[in-house]
Amino acid sequence: MLTKDPDAPKDRWGKRPSDRTVGELLSFGVIAMDKPSGPTSHQATAWARDALHVQHIGHGGTLDPYVSGVLPICLGKAVRLTDLVLSSDKQYVATMRLRGDHPEERVRDVMSRFQGRIYQMPPVRSSVRRQLRIRNVSSLDVLEVDGRDVLFRADCDAGTYIRTLCTDVGEALGCGAHMTGLRRTRSGSMTEAEAHTLQDIRDAYVLWQQNGRESWLRSMVLPGEVLVEPLPKIIVKATAVDAICHGADLSVKGIHKLDEDIRRNSLVAMMTARGELIGLCRMLMSSQKIMASDQGVAAKTDRVIMSPGHYPRMWRYSTDLDTED
Repeated sequence: MLTKDPDAPKDRWGKRPSDRTVGELLSFGVIAMDKPSGPTSHQATAWARDALHVQHIGHGGTLDPYVSGVLPICLGKAVRLTDLVLSSDKQYVATMRLRGDHPEERVRDVMSRFQGRIYQMPPVRSSVRRQLRIRNVSSLDVLEVDGRDVLFRADCDAGTYIRTLCTDVGEALGCGAHMTGLRRTRSGSMTEAEAHTLQDIRDAYVLWQQNGRESWLRSMVLPGEVLVEPLPKIIVKATAVDAICHGADLSVKGIHKLDEDIRRNSLVAMMTARGELIGLCRMLMSSQKIMASDQGVAAKTDRVIMSPGHYPRMWRYSTDLDTED
């Protein structure tokens, strides 16, 4: 990370995400739910809302009713970041049944051809427009072949249809195939190892409310900052934080540190020195240009997550809110 101002004083304000109370986490947090097969993602999210007694809740990435696995549940202000979850890459484990007999070597060879960039047409029953799309399958591992049944794991872009992938594999084999089971094992950085059942979420909340024991619930609710982990970062000076919270754009003077190789027009997370998310911005300058400049607007604020007043006001009213005193 490049340092724009090495002499900037250490922040005296704010709170590290790990130091937040459970109540604060519920107002800006994420839970990896292990959705069971049966309910829709909307139903599972509604049950989580009732279990946690929160008003604002949303899920990142719809799973069909018969599909189980990792369903990110965004709480409070984290709902405004669900688009980041929707666009993150996914991992699935699926079972496929062939409609004809083929040697295992032949099945593995054909499936290996579907690794990399593939073309897909969304199914007839889908929520998106049916047009040919390109998706990247970064890995496609055949775990087991038992007669006509194939177990495989796929790491892929968001929006990749595994059911369609199975159909396409069947056509390539010349016998046809269909998906018989599907589980999402990862969504972005959230894996099934850290996913929690709805019953556990409900029990952990009751334990916190009735007995004051918060450790179980705290282990489930991740700070909302985990949603911006894939994005490049800019560390904003404490003196500029409140101006951004009031809607100001980010000036070069307000930057303390920033990641290398940030490109113009890229979406970037604005953070405090304590690791708190201020909001997202769209870059007007590259990292190299910022390092070579001492004035100007570096980025246009896209959305603000942090509430005004969390950091003290250190700016004056003017035509540019990001002007420092």
